[in-house]
Amino acid sequence: MDSLAFSALSALSAVKPLMRNLRVTLSYDGTDFFGWQTQPNHRTVQQTFEDAIHRLTGERVRANASGRTDTGVHAVGQVVNLYTNSALAPNVLVRALNAHLPDDIVVREVDDVPQGFDANRDAKRKLYRYVIHDGPVPDLFMRRYCHHSRHRLDAAAMTRAAAVLRGRHDFHSFETDWPNRMSSVRTITHLALNRMGDWIWLDVEADGFLYNMVRAIAGTLINVGRGYWPESQVAEILRAEDRTQGGPTAPAQGLFLMRVTYER
Repeated sequence: MDSLAFSALSALSAVKPLMRNLRVTLSYDGTDFFGWQTQPNHRTVQQTFEDAIHRLTGERVRANASGRTDTGVHAVGQVVNLYTNSALAPNVLVRALNAHLPDDIVVREVDDVPQGFDANRDAKRKLYRYVIHDGPVPDLFMRRYCHHSRHRLDAAAMTRAAAVLRGRHDFHSFETDWPNRMSSVRTITHLALNRMGDWIWLDVEADGFLYNMVRAIAGTLINVGRGYWPESQVAEILRAEDRTQGGPTAPAQGLFLMRVTYER
């Protein structure tokens, strides 16, 4: 073998195989977490999840989420991706990771995905649900997972008022001023409000969300539902593009990230 061929063979043998890219679907109870993103001296979902991976594989990885949930916000279908050298099969990883996680985080699914998959950049739509209880007495056992309204709400009026929010608009009136984005324009592809007994849930699906956007929409519609504002007020708030004109930011414990949609 000549020296050139030997050098080429040596170079090929030195190339390390690509790490696996895994897509992981998580559920978590956000009550006792200081949100998703790792922060010093705080218990966060990201750090807790990454620590579990380290205990299982010995690797320090970065879990890249579809989006950051805030303190107290829950997730049914948060999606993250991460790179690993682990050879464990996806179904084994589900069981093994859950054995290393606390009771308020669950790995629902693990899949091998292409190297270029990015849970954040590739997300096309997200669906959030806001849960409200408006019975005469607060629900003791659901207090971590809903907002209790002391006023009985007119769900039909809230539904009619919310209709103007569907479609592509500037949602600055429903955006907390931090962090500021280059644009407040988003497209709501699905918005529905339903009642069953003393429970109301608001579903909002969009191509992206501003900071506290769903909670601001919920707070605004609650003002309509209690009769504090007329239904037409929501359209006026949307046109104003001014957060001070909107309703309050509803409490975090009623908000759930339900699912993240990707194009196959």
